[in-house]
Amino acid sequence: MTLQLKVPNMACSACGKNITKAVKTVDPAATIQTDTKTKLVHIETQALKAAVTEAITAAGYTVA
Repeated sequence: MTLQLKVPNMACSACGKNITKAVKTVDPAATIQTDTKTKLVHIETQALKAAVTEAITAAGYTVA
């Protein structure tokens, strides 16, 4: 499934790496693209959206 999530407090490439790491804890095979300019995260995953959102929130980021 493809997810597109808005993460308003993703400010830099380090934030993108942290979000990628958080998503990989839920789905190690996930493909993640982060864009700090648009604050969007595109994820190709087999995991449920709720699990992905929870992992990103647990890493300290807000999912809008």
